[in-house]
Amino acid sequence: MKRTAVLLPLAFLAATWSLFAQSSGAPNRLVAAQSPANAGASQTAPVAKAASNTKNADDAKATKKAEVRLEPFSELALGGGMSLMGINLQAATNVNRYLNLRGYGNVFNYSLNDISTNGFNLNGKVNMATAGAALDYYPFPKLGFRVSPGFLFLNQNGISATASPTLGSSITLNHQDFYSEAANPLTVNASLGLNTHKQAFTLTTGWGNVIPRKRQDLLFSHLTFPFEFGAAFTGAPTLNMALSGFACTNKVDAATNGPSCVNMATNAQAQSDLNAQLQTWKSDLDPLKVYPILSLGVSYAFRVR
Repeated sequence: MKRTAVLLPLAFLAATWSLFAQSSGAPNRLVAAQSPANAGASQTAPVAKAASNTKNADDAKATKKAEVRLEPFSELALGGGMSLMGINLQAATNVNRYLNLRGYGNVFNYSLNDISTNGFNLNGKVNMATAGAALDYYPFPKLGFRVSPGFLFLNQNGISATASPTLGSSITLNHQDFYSEAANPLTVNASLGLNTHKQAFTLTTGWGNVIPRKRQDLLFSHLTFPFEFGAAFTGAPTLNMALSGFACTNKVDAATNGPSCVNMATNAQAQSDLNAQLQTWKSDLDPLKVYPILSLGVSYAFRVR
């Protein structure tokens, strides 16, 4: 009995020690599972994933920046804006990697009526209408810089005006003052032609390729805001002037239709003074043989085939 009493506690202690040994061995197995080799593998996975994401992002950026190879005449761009020739409308298509073919037109009409300025009553009209074509050369296709030789095949730009000096005011022709007669006042009809050459060569440069050569995944990649400046070689402006009514070389006679008053349309001296003055003005205009081109607008491109 005594032996049994001794053996039972010993057996209980042995069983308890065995359970404790098994539970203490579990962390060792976990540590073994996370050996240096396995730990290194688990740490490498996030790094590899991050590197893969970076590579994909770089590839996406490169794709967006990549130049698109377009078939000839596969894209069309339509645009509009403002220029020194009026409201501007344009259409363009791609020819090859370096060239676009562009057609354009400008129009503007504006009238002034019953304007009093510098002693004259004035009515005037500005009439602008042009159409042409240009070949846009892009030496660096993915950039916007271009040089554009072109041809203006329609040019109707001009200004016309009718003016009458107010009572007591005068016009000067060839250093001679003419005062408008009260009863039958002097009237001046003048026109300035900006279209001596109805067809003219043009040369411009600017920025903005209306047919983008980059990826066009988003709306704004189809939009461009072209800027252009240059000149149209239209020749020196023409100036014509005609006189009607009566005018006097003496201010006093103007109120009374005195002896110095003459019919400006038929009087030989008045016409001679007019022609001499016109020659002076035409000489002043002669250096202006080019018409400036300056335009700014917006264009949208889309695929047509």
